[in-house]
Amino acid sequence: MAGIPFVREIDFEYGAVAEASPMIRRVVAENPTPFTFHGTGTYIVGRGEVAVIDPGPLLDAHLDALLAAVEGERVTHILITHTHIDHSPAAEPFKKAVGAPTYGFGPHVPGTCWEGVEGLVSKGGDYDFRPDHEIGDGDVIEGNGWTFEAVHTPGHIHNHLCFALKEENALFSGDHVMGWSTTVVSPPDGDMSDYMASLDKVLARDEETFWPTHGPAIADPKRHVHALKAHREGREDAILETLQGGVEDIGHIVKTLYAKVPEHLHPAAGRTTLSHLVRMIEMGRVTCDGLPREDSRFRPAV
Repeated sequence: MAGIPFVREIDFEYGAVAEASPMIRRVVAENPTPFTFHGTGTYIVGRGEVAVIDPGPLLDAHLDALLAAVEGERVTHILITHTHIDHSPAAEPFKKAVGAPTYGFGPHVPGTCWEGVEGLVSKGGDYDFRPDHEIGDGDVIEGNGWTFEAVHTPGHIHNHLCFALKEENALFSGDHVMGWSTTVVSPPDGDMSDYMASLDKVLARDEETFWPTHGPAIADPKRHVHALKAHREGREDAILETLQGGVEDIGHIVKTLYAKVPEHLHPAAGRTTLSHLVRMIEMGRVTCDGLPREDSRFRPAV
């Protein structure tokens, strides 16, 4: 997408542990999809006594690779950015194998702004995960030689956390900010107003490097996040212009604005468009009859 400095080159081998920085190692799960890029990157932070971030999907090969990567070390903390099935399901068997507690914002709960909106189903959620320790914005987690600050960043999903690593001035950004693609903000898990506020939140911070769960590191995060924010704002201007041209439904908005995107990705684009429209209703730019749904008719506000 024009204006966003995407970075898609990443050197990896499935099942192998790669040195990412002096304190960080990464193992990539073999679960590539149009939404996970090459797969889930599980991070190992520290030496000797380590933290593991996002053990990933339930894949035996990935679990075996993680256990091999930390052999001879003690895992003291398992941190979860959020409860989607490519991030948290492997936490339970990994926890049983290494004996470490899990840390996360909480269980999988769709965003509260979608209560009462019929027809919206949460897809891809891990409803089984329950963290041993619930943590929130600003909470500090310390280990042997490393310190994390939890940063609550709802938007992609309500319980999304980023983790700031003090010792390397880096932020593990989960799915909130990725270098290879924009983030899907799909109701009822996703909320565009929350997402935009969370972009502002990380912009106000000073981390020099972002480590997303999917794809390579982001070396210039402020430039990247500013571009993501401008893209979202531009998308809302384009949606409004489409409505002003007489289009009323999400299907036709998507066909107009995502004409260059493969059609099998249009349903996800429709979900994100719905989230944009809800935000635009909140801002007084758009109206619709009743509660906003995928089959609603939308109009510019008078």
